[in-house]
Amino acid sequence: MATKKIELVAEPRAPHFVGDGFRVHNFIPSGYRLDMERMSPFIMLDYNSKYNFPPSEIPKGVGVHPHRGFETVTIAYKGKVAHHDSAGGGGIIGEGDVQWMTAASGVLHKEYHEEEFSKTGGEFQMVQLWVNLPAKDKMSQPKYQAIENNKMGHYELPDNAGFIEVIAGSYQGVKGPAYTFTPVHMQNAKLNKGGKANFSFPANYNTSLLVIEGNIKVNDTEIVPTDHFVLFENEGEDFTIEALENAVVLVLSGEPINEPIFPHGPFVMNTREEIIQAIEDFNQGKFGHLED
Repeated sequence: MATKKIELVAEPRAPHFVGDGFRVHNFIPSGYRLDMERMSPFIMLDYNSKYNFPPSEIPKGVGVHPHRGFETVTIAYKGKVAHHDSAGGGGIIGEGDVQWMTAASGVLHKEYHEEEFSKTGGEFQMVQLWVNLPAKDKMSQPKYQAIENNKMGHYELPDNAGFIEVIAGSYQGVKGPAYTFTPVHMQNAKLNKGGKANFSFPANYNTSLLVIEGNIKVNDTEIVPTDHFVLFENEGEDFTIEALENAVVLVLSGEPINEPIFPHGPFVMNTREEIIQAIEDFNQGKFGHLED
């Protein structure tokens, strides 16, 4: 198998706030050469790098807003988030957990810091991804997957190198619990200093890394610092990650959905007409009801 080489390493862009509870660096789609088409099926990636929120009696977050046509995936590294949506999904995710919401035909939802976390404040670190849906599934029923850390696939690496947590897809035959509409691999490589992990994904899959903790070396050559994003070329299958210190790396690889992408704010469809329909449906209350 051929080596999958690095196409680019992106440093974090200047942060901005989403609502008042998420201080994020956007990599997809605003990063250089990280547009929706290039990164499909991953069409948005906001990274809330480690940030200390002061105590607050009123939980910070994002109020009620709609989505249609894709899935939102929130991965908690530090802190806790409460989620509610108009399809009845919701819950609290803590450190190491994932919430996977399929907006599909349309939901209203809100996300806030969990009440107790809000009162005490503290370190907060999250990733939110938008995963596109193929046209045939964009108007399917909304659903919600609360994925606790202890339900994830777990692969122990040899030589005390660390382990791989599998959220979606598989690693060395160990499968993740997330249901996906198209082939998606989503994993956390939690490596000890000096630990190495090998990965292999099809050449045509769009594959990337986000360094959550520590510094790493990729393919024995390129050093990538914490909070940086790596995009691989669409040639070759195999690559290695080595931890230069204790490290956490989010590994993403997915089969591109080769269909037109027509985004408009919180809606991602295939055509302008479908966006107009989404706005009409939202205005007519067809996304359900959710109290803020």
